[in-house]
Amino acid sequence: MRILLVEDNEDLGEAVQNRLRAAGHSVEWVRDGALAVDFVLAEPCDALVLDLMLPGRDGISVISELRRHGFEAPVLVVTARSEIEDKVSLLDLGADDYLVKPFDLRELEARLRALMRRPAGQTTSVTVVGDVAMDVAGHVVTVDGRAIELGRREFRLLEILLGRVGQVVAKERLMTQLFGFDEAVSPNALELHVSRLRRKLEGSALEIGTVRGVGYVARPGHAE
Repeated sequence: MRILLVEDNEDLGEAVQNRLRAAGHSVEWVRDGALAVDFVLAEPCDALVLDLMLPGRDGISVISELRRHGFEAPVLVVTARSEIEDKVSLLDLGADDYLVKPFDLRELEARLRALMRRPAGQTTSVTVVGDVAMDVAGHVVTVDGRAIELGRREFRLLEILLGRVGQVVAKERLMTQLFGFDEAVSPNALELHVSRLRRKLEGSALEIGTVRGVGYVARPGHAE
């Protein structure tokens, strides 16, 4: 996932950033609420991890502003227990879930995974298309029951495409979700990962098609 972390506590922010990056996510960390709004409106992200008490602008107003601008990605609030008066009212304001400090970083990861599955109505971490099965939680992909080894970005690329089977995913969206905010990426980087993924899925009943000038689409095919 491409995650924006908004937290002004240096120790906690560093711990969360390191944990999520180690799990393979792209993480940008800002420490100011006003800056967070500007950042999200300029750069797409898959999820927002947001503290409530922030300099510049508090977390509640950040959520309200982003929702008004059509921001639909999940928002996970992290906050001190004393700042939570009513969970229901917090969720009504536009948050999707919350964690009370102090929390286990493993729970943070689990909550984010669960939130990212909600938009597509997915109730399990396993997606099956043809003879290809992808277990996001277990980080395993099998073809006709045989495990195949994918690199971190190949795995994420397949996850994105399988989340929209039959739909064209734009190159620009794939680029923003595969690579970090501050990474210098060549124009051919995406094509390279697509080529590697196709090679590893060769012979399976899953086709990754190219829509010239637009993007890529995953669709059921015929096993060789």
